[in-house]
Amino acid sequence: MTAPPVCTVIVPTYNRSGLLRHTLDSLARQRLAPGEEFEVIVVDDGSTDDTAATATGYRERLDLRYLFQEDQGYRVAGARNLGIADARGEVCVFVDSGVILHSGALAAHLAAHRRAEGPVAVLGYVRCFNEGNEDGEQITAEIDFTDPDASLGRFTEQHRWPDLRETYYERYGEDLGALTAPWLMWWTCHVSANTAQLREVGGFDEAYRSWGAEDVDLGYRLHRAGARFVLRRDAASLHVPHPKVYEDNMASAAANYRYFAEKFDTPVARLVPDHHFEEIEDILRSRGLADGAVTDLFGTVTRPVDLPVAERSGR
Repeated sequence: MTAPPVCTVIVPTYNRSGLLRHTLDSLARQRLAPGEEFEVIVVDDGSTDDTAATATGYRERLDLRYLFQEDQGYRVAGARNLGIADARGEVCVFVDSGVILHSGALAAHLAAHRRAEGPVAVLGYVRCFNEGNEDGEQITAEIDFTDPDASLGRFTEQHRWPDLRETYYERYGEDLGALTAPWLMWWTCHVSANTAQLREVGGFDEAYRSWGAEDVDLGYRLHRAGARFVLRRDAASLHVPHPKVYEDNMASAAANYRYFAEKFDTPVARLVPDHHFEEIEDILRSRGLADGAVTDLFGTVTRPVDLPVAERSGR
């Protein structure tokens, strides 16, 4: 019997076959062996375009399964849960359609998980994400879609379009295990986690039926369950621009953050709707909680295991 792959890449999508193609192309370029080391699950949230044909067209290049759920509105949480339930890998890597992975990205995710003494939640590095698509045309024109590794190298060397979380890393450092609330930065446009732990904590909360916060919610529960958060800059990626309305996304996220606060009703959860994420870390540090311990602010008492420093989402 063939051994299962080590990791499962879960790609939710909705009517974005062009963006999906970029993501699947990048997966076909990975240094890991498809089938032996990783599989891909594309979960379609009810598309009416040629998404099914696009996804299944990669089966000769990837170990790929295509799952479909009827369109009942925005259900990206449910789509990802379908992927988690069907995953055969020990690690789930979440990547949104339109995210192009560096050829070494999956290997970097697996390296982070293999070197850990316990479960980890890994943050990939995402360049070119614009909240309002303000540089969209220029970014699209400058990405070499035939050689995205070269584009990533060029943008990195030129310090262009860094990850939106870069100011957070500059402010607090890259040892996320030293932070009290690293889960605030675990955005599922490009992250990974232990499959068994994802299932143990219940996966994504499917009550989130609009953009934003379903990843922060799951990250919070992973942290409470003892996962150590790790940044891997070498799990690098590009976010291909697509049309969006910043004000609509922010309004949706604000409502979801209120739901998050009411759901958990802990002191730290109640900070989320009214404070910038970086402010929350400052507030927690001012209360003497900057050592990485998970305290009764989170509803439990545990301390993640030490780990050497190593090297969002959308329908």
